[in-house]
Amino acid sequence: MEIFNELESSAQSYARSFPTVFNRAQGAALHDENGMSYIDFLSGAGSLNYGHNHPVLKNALLAYIQNDGITHGLDMHTAAKADFLRAFRDCILVPRSLDYRMQFTGPTGANAVEAALKLARKVKGRSSIIAFTNGFHGATLGALAATGNQHHRGGAGVPLTGITRMPYAGYLGRDADTLRYLDKMLSDPSSGIDHPAAVLVETIQGEGGLNAGSPVWLQGLQRLCRKHDMLLIVDDIQAGCGRTGTFFSFEPAGITPDMVTLSKSLSGYGLPMALLLYRPELDIWKPGEHNGTFRGNNHAFVTATAALEHFWRDETFAESVRAKAALMTQGLQRISERVGVTHLRVKGRGLMQGLECNDGETASRISQAAFQRGLIIETSGNRGQVLKCLCPLTITDAELGEGLSRLADSALEVLSGTLAACAS
Repeated sequence: MEIFNELESSAQSYARSFPTVFNRAQGAALHDENGMSYIDFLSGAGSLNYGHNHPVLKNALLAYIQNDGITHGLDMHTAAKADFLRAFRDCILVPRSLDYRMQFTGPTGANAVEAALKLARKVKGRSSIIAFTNGFHGATLGALAATGNQHHRGGAGVPLTGITRMPYAGYLGRDADTLRYLDKMLSDPSSGIDHPAAVLVETIQGEGGLNAGSPVWLQGLQRLCRKHDMLLIVDDIQAGCGRTGTFFSFEPAGITPDMVTLSKSLSGYGLPMALLLYRPELDIWKPGEHNGTFRGNNHAFVTATAALEHFWRDETFAESVRAKAALMTQGLQRISERVGVTHLRVKGRGLMQGLECNDGETASRISQAAFQRGLIIETSGNRGQVLKCLCPLTITDAELGEGLSRLADSALEVLSGTLAACAS
């Protein structure tokens, strides 16, 4: 550990929660240098939906490298990119009747968000963007302006502008109609709201604490965008690529966003890759007007193609994810019932669920106790109060059950001590 303490920036965060040196991983398992094994309920913050070193993806990449395939290609045409484009069209777009142009941005999700905001402003000729409370969209300045979390915003060092913040679904309470509020603000010429170019939304707020917009709420949001001539941008960076049981998280709502941002598990192997999808009529970029050196990661194209062709040729894999999601819901509900629903509440959907604690300290202590039991699980939410389960979509039922068992034991350990202290 000395080399990390000596040289690495204090900006590191996950290493503080999980203080060990990992050296090997396969599927849903992580191993460290001390011989300890862990069940991974973090999955690279959602960038490893198919687990660690999936053999189909690994073998495709090794064969490509062995044959001296192109590694870095800027935005030049390569065989690897052509294969990915065809696979994404045939496996994802065509079966869902979606007609999108595909823009390869810089390698991170924030890069895709930045491109989406920039293009929306260019298309509409307006600067303001609506974003929501508890949203997280990245740490570069444009994406950070759309992010709600004060901890992250505090690192900017400059004013964060160009965003109008609105309440997300449920933010004002279960009975409050946040879309009616949004419609009123946009319709009133004296509300003080400048006409926005677009609305940026997560269907499930991953870092924001697993707050989920219902299908009805998302449908209403799309209608408002049409009514007020705003583009609808869905940030599917963490919730996409199958995490919720469909490739895109917005599919159950039956909506068609004007733009979609993808990254994290798009490559399927943890390789940096980001993509912006948008309706063809929005493709008004001039050549080179928005670019980036690392938007042609051909190794990521190779593993992404392998993932699409292996997992997404039909509904078999998606059905398995939905079945595992049902098991997770049942397991989390059992934990909640054992300790009392006033102390742990189930949130989220798909394999993007978790438990909300009464405070961030409790959630952090449960995460630490879980780590000691060989479970990697992070916290999220506006006060870090939500334990977020992001296991690989390929996890076995046995591994999922064991991970939930370790989480249950950890929650019982922490909460029994807390309740005893309160009683005394």
